[in-house]
Amino acid sequence: MNIVLFGAPGCGKGTQAQRLKTHYGIEHVSTGEVIRSEIQRGTELGRSMEHYISTGQLAPDEVVIGMIANYVAEHKDAKGCIFDGFPRTTVQAQEFDKILARHRLKVDIMIDIQVPEEELIRRILLRGKDSGRADDASEEVVRDRLAVYHRQTAIVSDFYKAQNKYASVDGSGTMDEVFERIAAIIDAL
Repeated sequence: MNIVLFGAPGCGKGTQAQRLKTHYGIEHVSTGEVIRSEIQRGTELGRSMEHYISTGQLAPDEVVIGMIANYVAEHKDAKGCIFDGFPRTTVQAQEFDKILARHRLKVDIMIDIQVPEEELIRRILLRGKDSGRADDASEEVVRDRLAVYHRQTAIVSDFYKAQNKYASVDGSGTMDEVFERIAAIIDAL
């Protein structure tokens, strides 16, 4: 089972992905974590990505698609995978379908975690105090990231809606409540 966990920055994708990984015994790939790791290690990819991350912009499609293609090839025999933070553009979604098809795989469901915008901002700024992430510390950068999400990323849900592979969940409430909503969708598949 391949799940795209979707939603605006701060909606809880990473937290829920970890819980789903443990509960269902499937892999989890966070493009954000992969990119941050590359930045910390000072790799060529990391250096090229640092500017995009620090200004709240999306990484270029070709770089992210390449990272995901490598990941899928290395994990094609896994029980399943949760893709957290990918795809973020319609081009990425189209290419992702092609990458998976080469390995006789497919996206089973996109689960869109919905949280009100002011709550997202509050969560991200709180996270920034703990994590020290530059892109989580400034309200201006956070608002820019959310604007980019609404302008470029939110439309990806239309791609999966057209394939009848879309579900929306309320991301408000406790982590357990949100997890139960997501698990109910997965269990129904």
